[in-house]
Amino acid sequence: MGLRFRPVETTFYDQFTQAAQHLVVGAGLLAEMLAEGADEEAIAQRMRDAEHQADETTHAIVKLVNSTFVTPFDREDIYSLASGLDDVMDMMDEVVDMVLLYEPKMLPAALLDQVELLQRCAELTAAVMPRLRSMQSLGEYWIEINRLENAGDRNHRRIIANLFSGEFKAMEVLKLKDIAEALEGSIDAFEKVANIVEQIAVKES
Repeated sequence: MGLRFRPVETTFYDQFTQAAQHLVVGAGLLAEMLAEGADEEAIAQRMRDAEHQADETTHAIVKLVNSTFVTPFDREDIYSLASGLDDVMDMMDEVVDMVLLYEPKMLPAALLDQVELLQRCAELTAAVMPRLRSMQSLGEYWIEINRLENAGDRNHRRIIANLFSGEFKAMEVLKLKDIAEALEGSIDAFEKVANIVEQIAVKES
């Protein structure tokens, strides 16, 4: 495919928005997975499908970068943002897979608090992607994501303390600790995306 000599700005922003929308879907599926009476096999399959669609969007962004002569902002930042969004989806997919494979007997309520934070992060990230076009009103996004990440850290510490309180059997502690750490990692991954957006905004300002 030949190089394009005009920036395909609309396509880039549309694809970033699509990538972030995949995260909204993924966070919703994660919430379903942790709900009481969930059809875990079916939800896990839907999550695998969603993760595959997210991969396709990431590949489309990379392909577009490689075939575009002038990009709307630095190529490395485009790669970083696409990769960061994809990493979030991969980590949420990992949590769903863990719940399916580990078959924990009971999920502490605090894990659901983490999923709610993830859903909020996903919604904020999806809402901010179209604003990359104008680079306006972005600051409140990364400030709020940072606040949510801090809340996630506090939740995580409480979860771990609860797991080692003696209420859970040793094997359940190991299973739930892995799930809790994967949830925290997903929230951290959202903060990395916010940091990339901040970096782009600073460069473009």
